[in-house]
Amino acid sequence: MGRRRGHAQSDRLIRTRPWNSALTDRPRKPLKPATQATNSGRRSEWTGAVVNPPVWRASTHLYPDVVALREGLTSNADGRFFYGRRGSPTQWSLADALTEMEPGATGTMLYPSGVAAISCALLAVLKPGDEILIADSSYDPSRSFADVFLKRMEVTAHYYDPLIGADIANLFSDKTRAILLESPGSLSFEVQDVPAICAAARKAGITTLLDNTWATSRFFPALEKGVDISIVAATKYIVGHSDVMLGAATTHDKYWNRLRRTAQQLGQVVSPDDAYLAARGLRTLEVRLRQHESSALTIARWLKEREEVGLVLHPALPDCPGHEIWKRDFLGSSGLFSFELKQGDEASRAAFVDALDLFGIGYSWGGYESLALPVDPAKHRTATEWKGKGALVRLNIGLEDPDDLIADLANAFEHYHGAGS
Repeated sequence: MGRRRGHAQSDRLIRTRPWNSALTDRPRKPLKPATQATNSGRRSEWTGAVVNPPVWRASTHLYPDVVALREGLTSNADGRFFYGRRGSPTQWSLADALTEMEPGATGTMLYPSGVAAISCALLAVLKPGDEILIADSSYDPSRSFADVFLKRMEVTAHYYDPLIGADIANLFSDKTRAILLESPGSLSFEVQDVPAICAAARKAGITTLLDNTWATSRFFPALEKGVDISIVAATKYIVGHSDVMLGAATTHDKYWNRLRRTAQQLGQVVSPDDAYLAARGLRTLEVRLRQHESSALTIARWLKEREEVGLVLHPALPDCPGHEIWKRDFLGSSGLFSFELKQGDEASRAAFVDALDLFGIGYSWGGYESLALPVDPAKHRTATEWKGKGALVRLNIGLEDPDDLIADLANAFEHYHGAGS
């Protein structure tokens, strides 16, 4: 009898009726984004009788008997205990929430980083001999994975102009199997015509994957726009507090089983503690994104008026490449953008960045703290030429008061002048 008292069961979870079950378990009309972010993933299966899904730390899941043990092999779905590598209610609730927030999605896989999400999603759809098209403005680790790892498995990567639009069809060969988009690009911020590219790809039977970290599903519902697999570095806006590495890939019926199986075969698993922190961050996603958006626009417009500044690369500004597409397709803008310093060498740019007090110097973005980073898109281009005329600085605008950030930038310009610009 003792072994029949195991806490985990192969086919169900203990179901209780928490206070919020009316919000989470019954059919309901579509919710507004803030309400959705607050309630998604909080079904009674995951939470029990408490508000937040508890942290289930477990490697071994116990079965009541051998029959149940064997039955566990017949199902591969969230909500069914099997082994810690397939998750527990803590991870399942977060995946459930991200799926619910992406219209048209079937499921979401979680990964220990954004790069892991990109890499595993690509491995799910590519095989030796295939070719992939990648936006020339893509995140450098995405390019590195393609140029090194995919090349080693005999997959050929070709890079394309991010502003190519429907003309991407001219680049298709009989070996093209996938397109990796990133819109906007995370250094130079070109906005791609994702619907046009995806329409051309679907007509040719080509899989489309989008790095949607900048906008998230909140500002760009990727699957609705024709994307097959939407990927985010949840490290950024989903977590929002610069304390967790996490990635996620969300897809529809056609690719769900393939995505899930590949991740499991590669042993991809996210710790329950990290999943819990990401779910906690998700609850404030709407208010944080709106503050990031508002502050970033305030600062971007201020920078446009500075004599030291050339082009400000913010998708919501009219002179950013692809702005009209952003205006047509996006529901908002986030807190990441770049700007050009008109004059000065590397030493002048370094003096500017070093003089900042409220902006930290570091990789990543999407957290509550502001960051500044000198960036050089030309180093990461092969299909297009970066035509920027000045030194580029990328800013992550956090949740500080924008007036304080502007004062910090203004002070840094004094050091920039002093460096001999």
